[in-house]
Amino acid sequence: MSKIKIGAFGAIRGMTMIRQLIKSTEAELVAVCDKNETVLSACRKEAEDVGKTNITYYTDLDRFFEHDMDAVVLANYANEHAPYAVKFLRSGRHVMSECLTMSTMKEAVELIEAVEESGKIYSYAENYCYTPVRTEMKKIYESGVLGELMYAEGEYIHDCSPIWHGITYGERDHWRNLMPSTFYCTHSIGPILYMTGLRPVSVSAFETQNMPFMRELGTASGTFCTEMITLSNGALLKSAHFNLKSTRHSNYQLSCNNGCVQDLGDGRIAVYIEKPGENGKGETKTYDPEAVIAGTEQSGHGGGDFFTTYYFVRSILGDEEALKKTVNVYQAVDMCMPGTLGFKSLVGGNIPVKIPDLRNKSERDAYRNDTFCAFPDIAGEQYHHANLKGDTYIPDEVFERVKEMMKQ
Repeated sequence: MSKIKIGAFGAIRGMTMIRQLIKSTEAELVAVCDKNETVLSACRKEAEDVGKTNITYYTDLDRFFEHDMDAVVLANYANEHAPYAVKFLRSGRHVMSECLTMSTMKEAVELIEAVEESGKIYSYAENYCYTPVRTEMKKIYESGVLGELMYAEGEYIHDCSPIWHGITYGERDHWRNLMPSTFYCTHSIGPILYMTGLRPVSVSAFETQNMPFMRELGTASGTFCTEMITLSNGALLKSAHFNLKSTRHSNYQLSCNNGCVQDLGDGRIAVYIEKPGENGKGETKTYDPEAVIAGTEQSGHGGGDFFTTYYFVRSILGDEEALKKTVNVYQAVDMCMPGTLGFKSLVGGNIPVKIPDLRNKSERDAYRNDTFCAFPDIAGEQYHHANLKGDTYIPDEVFERVKEMMKQ
């Protein structure tokens, strides 16, 4: 069988996938599209350094779309993935989407139906699911030794203020400056859903004020967000994410009726298991789990980056095991909806908001026209500003100052 021909849309975040694809023995990177010529030049150099000279580079998306390819990796702006995913799926191409899956509930419905109608592979690149520790946590939970999940924690603590100028370019309308605090939620929520196989059924969201250290960089939303999510078995999930000063980057924990398992955040896992009928008399052990595939531990994001592309390629080739490990469209939407509907919770005063199961066609109609979000061009008349606790206007001089920071 000839190699799978794959294109990459977005060559900044997409560079991780591009580097992996140009070395793949099962896939061939045939085209890259990015609006930035400098970024494309850097990509071209990376490819040519390993002898790959047959890749076509585009700044025009329409021309890229017409290129002969079997699949596409979407690494463009995070609030614009769904429309392009739908377009490529309907053209007969497989799709791997970077974070996030969608910006609105309308997009969620459209994306699911495009996957169903096309019959193509859709894979969500939630890399935080695939670190060695979280892979081990999933294995332990699925063994049944911990019993029923009662409570889970997922934390993605990333103070982006030191790099904000380099990822928003001083653009007032950059998606990172427009997004609500709930939006970028799947690094905290995704691994919990992936490990347990459960789905969210309701969300209540809470956020801090728009703190000066982020407002002075151009963003007006609440700076840090926590969501309390009820899962399909009745368990509770606390999700916490984004700009917080902290001594740790992430925390994942599954607390069950027979024990607990926790990602300690330093490559180690802690497991507590009670013996049947002996409450409070369990044993705790801490250890470093083995790599899922030797040599992948340093692939980025704790060793998770390798597996998003690896499982995508293997799924297209019909590898049933890879298909099971790929985050499919239903799981991807489940990971994102608490952020989309969490914003409704914030606007409503932290009220609980139901999360539908969009696997059920009967639940989709209520959301077909739901464009509520903080991105004006996407929301239309359903737009709501992300700042709920203060002045929504940020002066032009803030963005000018951020642009100057880029030059330093």
